[in-house]
This record gives sequence, structure tokens and C-alpha cells, in this order.
Amino acid sequence: MSLNVNRAVTDQFYRYKMPRLLAKVEGSGNGIKTVITNMVEIGKSLSRPPTYPTKFFGCELGAQTQFDFKNNRFIVNGSHDASKLQDLLDDFIKAYVLCPACDNPETLLVVKKGAIGQRCIACGHVGMVDLRHKLSTFIIKNPPEHDPRSAGSSKTTRKTKSSKSKHQNGEGDACQEEEEFNDTAEDYEWSVDTSEDAVNQRMQSLTGGAKGLTLNDDLEKTQQERLDIFYKFVKAKKEEGLPKGVDKDFLGEAERLEVKDKAALVLVELLLDENVLKQLKQYKLHFARFVTDNPKAQKYLLGGLEQVISLHSKTLIPKVPIILKTIYDLDLVEEEVIIAWAAKPSKKYVSKEMIQQIHEKAAPFIKWLKEAEEEDSSEDEEVEVAFSHRGGAGLKVETVTSPSNAKPGQPPAPAKQEEEDFDIDDI
Repeated sequence: MSLNVNRAVTDQFYRYKMPRLLAKVEGSGNGIKTVITNMVEIGKSLSRPPTYPTKFFGCELGAQTQFDFKNNRFIVNGSHDASKLQDLLDDFIKAYVLCPACDNPETLLVVKKGAIGQRCIACGHVGMVDLRHKLSTFIIKNPPEHDPRSAGSSKTTRKTKSSKSKHQNGEGDACQEEEEFNDTAEDYEWSVDTSEDAVNQRMQSLTGGAKGLTLNDDLEKTQQERLDIFYKFVKAKKEEGLPKGVDKDFLGEAERLEVKDKAALVLVELLLDENVLKQLKQYKLHFARFVTDNPKAQKYLLGGLEQVISLHSKTLIPKVPIILKTIYDLDLVEEEVIIAWAAKPSKKYVSKEMIQQIHEKAAPFIKWLKEAEEEDSSEDEEVEVAFSHRGGAGLKVETVTSPSNAKPGQPPAPAKQEEEDFDIDDI
């Protein structure tokens, strides 16, 4: 069964058709995947490589994609319904196939100077494709193989004086189309200003939702490069005085760059100094957004604190136990993470001599933490045993408490007995 390429058009005689997407789920568990069995035919009907819509699905669904060109298998990891993929295909068509001027799917994509140009054969419109979607990065790295200069004429021929005269002279319009394309391409500014100021201006003009989609090439960079981007972002906000709600901006940027776990290192470097005790309380929410229920981020926070203590060792080495107590009381680092940190000193962030000093000063707090944990566990050992004695119409209950908390050398405390009469008929 065929569908209109532009499904917003309900005309049954609409000339642009494509096959309905067919999907088959294979495998199970972690190996489950969805195979789009007719993606090659769909790609041909849209004049796009089948890899483009497949990669688009992966971007939208947050799933990995696989291309088996030999067997014409285009795969999206996970189990996905065909109707959902069909709807996503509509989104792809709107963004990368339909002409924004005439809504016809007779467009060509041209990759030039790190940008994607779109040219409509039907109406002659030339424009730029939005680069904010991650698929645009994929297209730039994997440009279409067709030669736009040999694309021929449109199914919808434009009625222009020049083309009319060419036909009257017995000549085709392919050369005219080629000349018009070259002239327009040369006149049109395809490149994008990628200077830092230009990027910042574009970011400021975007809405919050669009900023979340603005990936550019950042995710293609190394983790250290992405951390550097996050560092500059936090530093700029700090220079602005850390406006209200900036903690949410920090979290959003870290998630965009996929550096949420290590972001605590950056925050420590930029927000904390020798006044760390006061600043931890002041910026509690900023850190909490990253470390809450995230042991990995908590370990990075401890590593960052090691660096701060090392930089201001004269002032902060004596305060190590208080610093650990502070992050514990603020619920920034869990008890188990601190104990594990103390058990395995690491010279990943500071020198061997410095980490030794830090752990020596931390020893009293670690001892206190372990003893508090043992006391909590011993309190949990208290057991209540209920005995029932039936007598007449009443139910007699005696509660006996385990004497496990009795101090050594002392006789166990007499069992407490509580009697309470219940009417069996009321139970």
C-alpha cells in the first residue's frame, strides 16, 4: 500500500507516493532490534539515502542504528512499532525532504562548507537546512552521492520565459537548470559563522527548547573537549553573578554535553576555594542536582575536593574532617561512598603525599562514621515477640524485648510486659 509523501495532503491523485513503512522486531532481551524491511524503497521514493531516515529514527528514539548494505537491512536497536516509526518518518520528510516554499518533495540536498543547502527543482527555492538536529551532523559527514548538476528537470515544470524560449529552440531545460543552480549557489552564502561570538548570539536568540536541541558538533568531540565547553559555560555564568535558576542551566548543559557525572569536578574548581565550608552550603543545590542518587558523581565530587584541599593545604588540611562532615550532613555524598573512598586512597587527583595527609586527617571522621553505622545496625537487632493467651472472651498479649543492647557485665533487663484485653468478637 502506498501513501502520500506529504501525508498532510489527502488528495488521492497526489503524484508523490511512497510505500508504507514495514518494520519487523527481531531478537529478545538486550539484543532486541527493529528491522525496517523496505527502507531502500522508501529512500528511493524520497530521493534520500536510506541511511538518513534510519539515523533520524535513532536520534529521535535515543537508539543505536545499524546499516547492512549487503542485505539491505536497516536496523534500529530496541522494539519499535511501525506506526510510531511512520510518524517519525513524517517528521523527517518535513525537515529534510519537503520544500519550505512550495511543499513539494522535489528537493536536493547539497553539503558545502560545513552546511547543508536545499534546492527545490520544482520552484527553484534555495535555502539552508536547520543544523540543530543531530542528523545534520551525520549528513555533513555522509553527503548525498548524487550530482545536483545532473538532476534533470522537475516533474512540475516551471513556466518561465527563458525555459519557454529554450523549448521553442528545440533545446532541453537541463542546461538552464544547471546554470540557474550554479548562479544561485555562488550568490547564496552557504557558510555559517562559527566564531565564539556568533555562536553565543545564536544561542541567546534561541528558545529554551531549541537550546536543548542545539547539538552542533559538540557530541562528536572528546569528553575532555566537552568538559572544556561546560567549563566555559559555568565560568560565563559565574562572571554574570550566577543568576537565579542557573543550577538548572548547569544541569541542562551538562546533560546536553553528556558530562553529568564529571560536571561536579568543574563546579568544584569554579565555585569552591579556601572558604569551602561556607560555599558548600551556599551552592548546595548546584551540586545536589548532579550528585543526588549518583554515586559516580559523588566520587568525582570527593576528587574535586581533594584538589581544592591541595591548593589551599595550609588552611584546609586541618579542616578535612569538618569538610567531610559537611558534605555528609548536606546529603551531597552518601555514607557508603565516603567509606569506600577512605578504604582505597587514590593519587588520581593529587600527589601521593597529599592524599596521605588528607586521609590521615579524615581518619577520626571515618571512625565516627563507621561506629555510627554499627550502632544503627545494632539498634535494628531489637526484636519484639508477641505471645497470645486465650482466656474467656479476652485476648492477652505480652511483648518481650530482646536484651541485645545490654552493656557487658550487666544482667539483662527484665522483659517488659504489656497486657491489653481485646474482645475477640470485635476482631
